[in-house]
Amino acid sequence: MYKVVIVVWGLMIVEDAIKNLEHWTDEVTKQMLQNVVKRKRKFDKFERRHLIIMWLTIFSFVFYAIFLYSKIFVPYSYSASVMFSIFLSNHINVYFIVLCFGLYGYMLVLKKKVDKYEKEYHALRCEIIDKAPDLWKGEAWEKRHLVFEMMKKNYDINLYHENK
Repeated sequence: MYKVVIVVWGLMIVEDAIKNLEHWTDEVTKQMLQNVVKRKRKFDKFERRHLIIMWLTIFSFVFYAIFLYSKIFVPYSYSASVMFSIFLSNHINVYFIVLCFGLYGYMLVLKKKVDKYEKEYHALRCEIIDKAPDLWKGEAWEKRHLVFEMMKKNYDINLYHENK
């Protein structure tokens, strides 16, 4: 099987599976494949972060709502002014609000990054698909499916179709 080498300390290390492709895949094509793998990993990393922060945000808002309901609304529901004064007198509320909205803001920032990296990854993947006739000519055209299968199996990158 192919061995995958991980990027260490920001240095780009060529994947063994891509590096060991046959002679009918030239260096430019190997570099393009390496770049699409790098972009896919970056996209996946930020997608995971976004998902984790999204769930943390949801849980923090739910926890804070339950906290407010049980500690302020239920005991002091007889008067809105008393609820408001109790809410303002407890300094922990400021921390909860800052935490919740800070997580929400960070989630939005991560969503923008996810969208950006997805767009870059998809554009490079589509470029490889569009340029496939130029990248694999003659006898190599007959064997390009081996590269496509390897990319799909090892890196979950579909080079058969432009649609995701």
